Amino acid sequence: MKRLVILSLFLMAYSSMAQSATLFSKANDAYNAGEYSKSIENYEKILDNGQHSAELYYNLGNAHYKLNQIAPSIYYYEKALLLKPNDPDIKTNLAYANNMTLDAIDTMPEVGLSKFYNSIVRWLSFDQWAIIAVIFMISFVLLYIAFYFFNFSTRKRIAFILSLFCVLVSILAAALAYANYNDFHADQPAIVFESEIAVRPEPNERGQAVFTLHEGTKVQVLEALNGYQKIQIADGKTGWLPKESIKLLKVF
Repeated sequence: MKRLVILSLFLMAYSSMAQSATLFSKANDAYNAGEYSKSIENYEKILDNGQHSAELYYNLGNAHYKLNQIAPSIYYYEKALLLKPNDPDIKTNLAYANNMTLDAIDTMPEVGLSKFYNSIVRWLSFDQWAIIAVIFMISFVLLYIAFYFFNFSTRKRIAFILSLFCVLVSILAAALAYANYNDFHADQPAIVFESEIAVRPEPNERGQAVFTLHEGTKVQVLEALNGYQKIQIADGKTGWLPKESIKLLKVF
């Protein structure tokens, strides 16, 4: 009985992957034919099946960009970049999409140790750092076994030195994965989807707008209250927006 359940789950997973591959191919064909709305429909069906990847989000961003849909294109490029932080194509297309936004917001510069820390920790995603940690730990185990079985002192010395190097890299990568994971969950970016929205000092419509944002602008969500989200923009200004006016990026 247990084997039948496992086999059924395997067949369901295989069927879902095959269906997603077919939809991805159809979506790409539609995109290449200039049928961008049709390609978006097929890409979104893959998301509905619970499948997601940097390539899928990247293609969705491209399709929306072709339709001059600013907010969705930036939204999907940003999601792709979360999964592949150093992909040059994603960064380039995101820059093009950001040039279409209306809000010119000065970014607060990172300096000193903070800039160095963020550049190292965010160089890879936390799961990529974790994979590196596992690979070097496995290498450490294999080298330690080799050290034990080698007969010649030179080989033993090399295996010992390499094993120490591997364990140190593994510990460092694990620490970076942990730091990146904490930063990932502390950071809650979102994209504005309203063509124009007033940001207010309180979570209601009574207060006078402190500033205005437009579609495609990236914000940080600080807290939520009564259907409103408190946000912060790149220059440090804060205010409240209706929850439905923005879409969180870290929802997969």
